[in-house]
Amino acid sequence: MKKSYFTLMILLLLTACGQSYEETKRISREQRREAVRRDSAALKIAVMPTLDCLPLYVAEHYQLLDTLHGGVRLKHYSALMDCDTALLRGRVEGAMTDLVRASYMERDSLKLRYETVTGGHWQLVTNRNSRIRQLKQLDDKMVAMTRHSATDLLTDRVVDSVKLDKDRVFKVQINDVGIRLLMLQNNEMDALWMQEPQASAARQMKHHVVYDTGREDLQLGVMVFREKEMKRKARQQQLDLLLKAYNQACDSINKHGVRYYSDLIVAQCKVTRQQADSVPDKLRYQHACAPREKDLAVVKKWLEKSRK
Repeated sequence: MKKSYFTLMILLLLTACGQSYEETKRISREQRREAVRRDSAALKIAVMPTLDCLPLYVAEHYQLLDTLHGGVRLKHYSALMDCDTALLRGRVEGAMTDLVRASYMERDSLKLRYETVTGGHWQLVTNRNSRIRQLKQLDDKMVAMTRHSATDLLTDRVVDSVKLDKDRVFKVQINDVGIRLLMLQNNEMDALWMQEPQASAARQMKHHVVYDTGREDLQLGVMVFREKEMKRKARQQQLDLLLKAYNQACDSINKHGVRYYSDLIVAQCKVTRQQADSVPDKLRYQHACAPREKDLAVVKKWLEKSRK
């Protein structure tokens, strides 16, 4: 009798476990479907671990993005080309990029809306062991950059400014911003284009800056969106609220200073606290505004020249 009783109990337990397993699978499927639905409804923006994205990181930190219709989600990439690929393939609706990359994407038949310029600027950092202190010393040197981007344009710009032979300044495509910094640490490159906070990290390691777009009246950073998506009423509502949150974040950064957000920079940009604290505190961010005609003209002129 006892044997029959224990056998019955084991059968009941196995049946319960089986139901629990099937129930778990059903719930898991429903959760995946719900996650896909939420992700589809959200306005997704491709970002990089650089300070031109700081207003978006601050807005997310203060949960200003959670109140939007369907929400806004930041999709993190470590290379500009990866951001643009995600935009081209429809995995995101918007991306932080530059005017040159945006122009190339439009040449690939992707109609874009240029929503706002960003606070991004680029610095040309030279390896301290290469002993490059002036632009004219870039002759027969390697420069890390991204083809068909602002850094491609800027490399030609500095080479032309000191009348060097372009064939003797070697452009090396290194897209990942973290890898660029690592290559500098390992003395694998003569010169590299960097944004903040990676540029501050390089300066802290006693490397040299020989060119800085922040010292020129040149704005090449931009946040763009897929025009087709933005024609939808729900997307436009998300975008309007996003820009409001973006402006609030810019005001907060300008009020408190960039270093006030050092912890956020460490978390989002993968640098040390000491490196984050070395970022210039005077960086300022402007409210969302369209690109200037003068900057668009610089890009257009370079594109026409590069096609020849």
